[in-house]
Amino acid sequence: MKKILFFTLFFFLILASGCAHVISEDLRAKVDQSLTFKDVQKNPNTYKGKIVVWGGEIIQALPQENGTNLIEVLEWPLGWREKPRRTVSFQGKFLVLSKEPLDLSLYKKGTKITVAGEIQGSKPGEKIKFISDPTYRYPLLLNKEIHFWKDYGYQYSTPYELQRYDPSYDPHRGAGILHY
Repeated sequence: MKKILFFTLFFFLILASGCAHVISEDLRAKVDQSLTFKDVQKNPNTYKGKIVVWGGEIIQALPQENGTNLIEVLEWPLGWREKPRRTVSFQGKFLVLSKEPLDLSLYKKGTKITVAGEIQGSKPGEKIKFISDPTYRYPLLLNKEIHFWKDYGYQYSTPYELQRYDPSYDPHRGAGILHY
């Protein structure tokens, strides 16, 4: 009887640990859950100092002259365990500022990340060297925590292959043309 009780408790302990959030509990307690990416994107300076958790796919990592690093991220909504979910449409892009030196080889294009950070306002693209969109005004987060997600080989590089993520995509729909 004791063995059954032990294994049952052990099983539930393992199950519960698999459901844990990727951002620390202390930091999650400070997150303003009422803020959405769209709200902040409209006027980032209004929300300076607020803590948010956002996620998405890394576009690029940019070392800066002052020793800091910027990470350009394509925002995706967060799903279970705060994992970014690729959707047909995205809300926009944001920058993550890290004041500590980073191993930029870890911040590869296409890597999914979840970031907890403090809103610093916005940064115009024209003031950033080598940014992908100089006309865009990026919401800026000061990095508090970053979690990298493993994709297990499901990364696609061409726009056509991105259609595989669209749940409504049907290659047989259309003018009798099959796309492969």
